[in-house]
Amino acid sequence: MGYFCMNPSNPLASVYFINLPENFNLSQETFPIDKTIPLPVQKKDSEAAGSFNPEEITAEQVLAGILTVLAYDKKNEHLDYYRSILKKARPDIKKELCEAAILKTKNEDFDLAEEIFLALLGFDPDDVAIILNMALFLDQRAESYRRDGLFEDADAYDADAEYYYKQAMEEDPPLPDVFFNAGFFFLKLYRYREAKDSFETYLALTCDVSDEELGENGIYKKERAQEIVSNITNQNMDDVHFKNAYDLISSGEEEKGLEEIRLFLRNNPKVWNAWFMLGWGLRRLERFEDAKQSFLEALKYGGDETSDTYNELSLCYVAERDFAEAQKCLDKAFALEPENTKIISNLGYLALAQGDKQKARNYFTAVLEYSPNDKIAAAELLKLEQDAE
Repeated sequence: MGYFCMNPSNPLASVYFINLPENFNLSQETFPIDKTIPLPVQKKDSEAAGSFNPEEITAEQVLAGILTVLAYDKKNEHLDYYRSILKKARPDIKKELCEAAILKTKNEDFDLAEEIFLALLGFDPDDVAIILNMALFLDQRAESYRRDGLFEDADAYDADAEYYYKQAMEEDPPLPDVFFNAGFFFLKLYRYREAKDSFETYLALTCDVSDEELGENGIYKKERAQEIVSNITNQNMDDVHFKNAYDLISSGEEEKGLEEIRLFLRNNPKVWNAWFMLGWGLRRLERFEDAKQSFLEALKYGGDETSDTYNELSLCYVAERDFAEAQKCLDKAFALEPENTKIISNLGYLALAQGDKQKARNYFTAVLEYSPNDKIAAAELLKLEQDAE
């Protein structure tokens, strides 16, 4: 890619606005340049202060400068002109940038991926596919930070992701995939009413599309959306008490949250998610015996299909120093999600509780192999190294 070499604190600080020298071409096929409008030029990393030479600029510097302006200077009066230059100089620029942003996201080079997505939005702010990709990127970045124990950062990126999901959901004509992906985003946040609405909208938008047009993936998505809607409806998970319980517990008001989830359980005693939430709130209050019983109820009603139930239950057993049962739970959780760093970390804590520091070191090291920015695992390894000295 080679277009981005920005100053992370102030990306626009490394952009010069100049009138191009005579006979300067941006592409193999020359086209008229409006000499009355200064063009943004990205400073080279190697340039020292005051050493900028307009006669030595390259086409790539101009294109990089334009992308920087599109990403960070949304009120620039010449945006349309800069877009027109990009379209002429690089007809495939959108495809190229999309591929680069997706690759950077997969490699968890999040800062550069975000810059590219911002440039894409500046280049074509009405492209709903770009808006959706931005939402998906922010959603994935939030999940990565949450795995690394950076919960405040994760919450902030979830909020940004929601902004773009909702923006994409308001576009006309609507894009079905927006609602399908937004549904999973709201599921993650336990906002079942919004998740249900999103999946129902997806189903409505695709109801008249033939199976042949949908293809194998489209048919799967319709079946999955219908399955989730049915589960939410049958278990009454879009009930206001359920949502209130999650919001209260996650914000630190556990006692109020427990009241809400108990109200839900009175009418819905076989919903495993509700028993899980009750156990979660109780475990946060360190009421481990009560929490354990709640998680066991969750397992009875279907919570045995997710690693989270076993993982949470293991914490209760560790608190009670029942290490054998804790190990069984974590083994089951690990079998369901062998790359879940939260489970691997808890295996490390279990080893510490049993006095096996080398085993704990191995687990925390494994966490960092999956998530190099995991602050919790890094801190535990540092403690182990200091203890060994």
